[in-house]
Amino acid sequence: MIRFSEKQWDNVILNYSKWWKGELGRPILPLIINGADPGRPQPKAPSTHFTNCADFSIPVDAVIDRMDYDLSSREYYGDAFPYVGMHYFGPGVAASFLGATLEPAENTVWFHYDKKTPINELHLEYRENNKWLNRIKEIYSAGIKKWGGNVCMAMTDLGGGMDILASFLGTEGLLMEIIDHPEDVKRLCNEITGLWLRFYREICDILKGQKVFSDWSAQLNTEPTYMLQCDFSYMIGIDHWKQFVHDDLAVVSSGVDKAFYHLDGIGEIKHLDDLLSINSIKGIQWIPGAGEPETRDWSELYAKISAAGKKIMAGYRFDTYLDEIIRVAKNPDELIKMQMFYPMAEKEAALKKLAQYGAR
Repeated sequence: MIRFSEKQWDNVILNYSKWWKGELGRPILPLIINGADPGRPQPKAPSTHFTNCADFSIPVDAVIDRMDYDLSSREYYGDAFPYVGMHYFGPGVAASFLGATLEPAENTVWFHYDKKTPINELHLEYRENNKWLNRIKEIYSAGIKKWGGNVCMAMTDLGGGMDILASFLGTEGLLMEIIDHPEDVKRLCNEITGLWLRFYREICDILKGQKVFSDWSAQLNTEPTYMLQCDFSYMIGIDHWKQFVHDDLAVVSSGVDKAFYHLDGIGEIKHLDDLLSINSIKGIQWIPGAGEPETRDWSELYAKISAAGKKIMAGYRFDTYLDEIIRVAKNPDELIKMQMFYPMAEKEAALKKLAQYGAR
């Protein structure tokens, strides 16, 4: 049994509405406690993960039943809500919708294109009856049938335009083509933008019966939203960013509601000024990246995001960045934390921390 009432749904939706208007007076703080009694035996099907996302021997109904079991093993506090992540098909799964090979790994999914096609001959087109797109759609449809709108099934991680293109050309290959064949790179970027929006809208047509919408970042929205990204941008300068990335982000963010951007690592900070200039991007999620100590002071970066009128998303637990961002932001409503997971043994301590910020 999923522990979440209609009253809780009303409250969490209201809280998000106030937060977007700057009227909540505190950050959005979703707290999930793992280890509750699900009230039934554990299903045979495994929890959906990167390692088993390609296992078509697991029936769709069994996938949903295991998701239901996992949801029933949680308690929801603060601004948390029943949420199903669909990112386990990999970051940039739209590449597989377009013919790239999907290769599961331990903590991610890789995509590559086995055909060696000259860039001037490469065209990316919609593929009818693509097995990956159909599998994901079938899971969404089964989830809607099971829960109605009472569980939020998040948008799968379609990926960023240049990241998708890198799956077809290889990272080094795309870097070379930017120099050697920029017009073909731009053509393919435009093709991907149109296809991305088509995939997004087709999935949203299935999910329109939900109370709320989300993406892999697990923020709640009453209209379809998305966390944009371009990991490839780490390797290119500002000029190439403006040539190949800016337009895609501007178009896609205009096609979704309250888009955020996933700023991943210090190598992407050089693009922040341009990101802040895109009006349809409403917030920035800052992830310092591997090797960066959690104690490093990012106050200047947070203050810059806040000064531009954008929301700030931070990850992980209570003790990471929360007070630092509140101190430099214009008001506490600037901040949203990603889902914070605590075991049952730490429940009372986590709830006390939640209450300190007025979210109990």
